[in-house]
Order: sequence, then structure tokens, then C-alpha cells
Amino acid sequence: MATKEKSVWFCTNCGNEYSKWLGQCPACKEWNTLVEKTVATGKAPKAAAAASRSGGHAPQPLREVGSAQDRRILLGNAEVDRLLGGGLVEGSLVLLGGEPGIGKSTLSLQLPLGAPGLKTLYVSGEESARQVKMRADRLGGDASNCFIYSETCIERILAEAQQMNPDLVVVDSVQTMYSENVDSSAGSVTQVKEVTSLLLHFAKSTGIPVLLIGHITKDGTIAGPKILEHIVDVVLQFEGDDKGSYRLLRSIKNRFGSTSELAVFEMTGAGLREVTNPSEMLMPMHEEGLSGTAVAAMLDGLRPFLFEVQALVSTAAYGTAQRSATGFDVRRLNMLLAVLEKRAGFKLNMKDVFLNMAGGLRVADPACDLAVVCAVLSSNFDFPIPSDVCFAGEVGLSGEIRPVSQPSRRVQEAARLGFRKIYLSKYTSLDKEATGGIQVVKVADIPALVRAVFKG
Repeated sequence: MATKEKSVWFCTNCGNEYSKWLGQCPACKEWNTLVEKTVATGKAPKAAAAASRSGGHAPQPLREVGSAQDRRILLGNAEVDRLLGGGLVEGSLVLLGGEPGIGKSTLSLQLPLGAPGLKTLYVSGEESARQVKMRADRLGGDASNCFIYSETCIERILAEAQQMNPDLVVVDSVQTMYSENVDSSAGSVTQVKEVTSLLLHFAKSTGIPVLLIGHITKDGTIAGPKILEHIVDVVLQFEGDDKGSYRLLRSIKNRFGSTSELAVFEMTGAGLREVTNPSEMLMPMHEEGLSGTAVAAMLDGLRPFLFEVQALVSTAAYGTAQRSATGFDVRRLNMLLAVLEKRAGFKLNMKDVFLNMAGGLRVADPACDLAVVCAVLSSNFDFPIPSDVCFAGEVGLSGEIRPVSQPSRRVQEAARLGFRKIYLSKYTSLDKEATGGIQVVKVADIPALVRAVFKG
């Protein structure tokens, strides 16, 4: 049967395919995201089906399937290895995303330079070999076993990888690659799907892991069709302000490990440095006796760490009070200020309130509510909170302080860092053995919190 061509409509947001144009994508509900593409039909699907029948395996009972652990490859970076669940699994396809300039290319080059025992093929579609060499000289490390290949055609890349047989393949980035079998420009929905599918087939058939770098949109999601994230085995995403020094590497999807892990890096002149204990670097770095600061015991996934919340409350210079939050949801800040006014009687409606999460962190844990409230009240009263006191609690709309998840982890982290006292919800159940010598103060609502913290 001869190959035929037809026009189909792809959604640039989710990658779903339709036979005609629609104003709104029925799958993701986005408007004006469908673009027309020409695809080949007929012979290719039949050939693919025949190849699948000839090379497939017969069904077998589940009880007869082996349960041996997948062999993992250590990358020489303790934080990345921990985030992956103990190393890179053979034949896995890992997608690394993040904003421009946040450190994706730096980390992807730093890994082979830090693991000279791995024969690595580094494919760059965005930079020349000379540009990659300049970055490698700045990062340092052993480049004797790292091979640079500046190419954008995926067929040539896979041919070189087959011949070279490396231990690791790094592709920077998927949006710059194209396949000769698809008649569209690089970065289009069709090209991204085809390139990723070819890389997945290469990784699974050869057992060579592939690290794939992807761009993100202005909304903070991985650019390209949503099916890209479904195809790959692991999705890692960089977070943080590219103007700041700290970067958070978060596991969004992991078929071989937990997605409740978080790695913290510090951007230096020599590349990304692992921060094995982020709590110590996010602690207060100022003199005692300053008002408007409070320490929150946060839990990101399964990793607890403590950081400083900074607030500034001043009389509004203009008629309308300003509300500004860096690293914290400003809508939640407005809710907490409304609770303070309605349930505790603090008149903050005519005062400017500025909030900042130290270290450039973006906080989503509701346990930080208590520290935000205390930092705001500390600045409003000009009453400093001792630096060896921390907070972990969620504030409800009625002014009650609600318990948070896994309080023992937060308490143990605070005790390990030398904190003297931690404030929790009255309704928190905590074993005495989990306190680790720290004083636990339980409060029921905002008025009780104010009496306990600001009684002096």
C-alpha cells in the first residue's frame, strides 16, 4: 500500500490530534492552540505493526516475571543520584527542564565531567563544540571520556551513538532536534514527538540511558506536547530565580523511584555546587534583635528544612495599602492578613505588607502560615522573635491553627540544627521520643499564639 499524506490538526499544548480545526481543544480546554500539519499514512503503520509482531514477546504469567532490581549507573553527583532513586537506570530516558539560564546545560555537562568513568556522548544542537569546550574549562573536571557532537539530525545522532556505544547520551535540547522522516520544522509538535520516540526506542533497545534537556513555557511547564512527559521515564525540573544563587531540582515523575525528593544546588563560578544541608544555608544571617523575621519548618516531599521568613509592615504612603510577596502566594498572604484582622483584631488594612522567603525559595507548604503570621506581627509590633525559635502550622479561616503532615520530621530537623523551641498546633500528635530535646509549644489559635510569642 502506497504512502499517503493527509492534513491533521495538533494541539500545541497537549499534543492531541484532530481531523479538523476546532477553536477549543476538547482535551486540555485551551483556545486557539490547534495547528495544521501534514503527516504520512498507509505503509508506515503496517510496517511498524509487522515489526512489532516479529520482535515482540509472548504474554507470560505475572508470577513468572522476574523482580530483580534494575542496574543503576552512579553519576558521581550524590544529590542527583539520590533524586533519581539511587542512580540512573540502564535504558532510561530522563527529561531535564527549566527556565533559560537556570543551569540545565551546566548540570548536564557537569555530570559527565564529574564521572570520568562513564563514556559520554554529549550532543549539542544549540552550541558549537568550541562553546561547550569553553564551559567545560570553566566547570573543571575530567573531560577525557566525554565526546562532543554538534548535530541536530536525530538519525545521524543515533547512528553515531550506535557506532560509539557510550555509557550515557546527553541531548541538548529536544526542541532543536529534527527527524528527516517528518516534514516540519524543528521544535514543532510532530518533530518533538518523533524525536522523543526515536530516543526512547534507542534507549530501551540498547540499554544506554539518555538525558534529554527540554525548554519550558512562560507558565513554567515543559514546552511541547504533554505527551512528551508521558513518553519519558523521569522528569526533573529546575526551580528558582535565575538571578539568585540557589536552584531546586525537583522530581516531577519517576518510574524508578520516589517523586517526593528534592535536591538543592548553589550556582557558583565553577558550576552547580551540591547543598547537602540546605537548612544551614537558609538560616538567619543577621544580628540578633531584628524584628520582622521568623523561621519556618518546611517539608518539601520527604525532605525537611528550615528557612527564614522576612516581613516588613509600614504605614501606607498612599491611599491604598500594598501587598507584595516574593516566593509566597500573595493571595494566601491576603487571606492571612484578613484572618489577623477579623479573628484577632489587628488593623492592618491601612498598612503596607511586604513578604520575602529567604534564599529565593518558592513556598507552597501550608505549614509556613504560622511563620508568616509571626513575621508580620513581629514587624508590626517591632518586637523581635528569638532566632532559636521556629514555627510549623497551618492557619484556618476561623483563626485556628491546624496540624501539618509529618511533624516529627520537622521537629527532629529543628532539634538537629540547635533550635530551642518550636510552635505547633494544639491538635498535633507527637511522640515524646521524636522531640529530640527541643521544647514543643502547642497553640490552638491566633490569640493563643500571640500571647505565647509576644507576651514579653
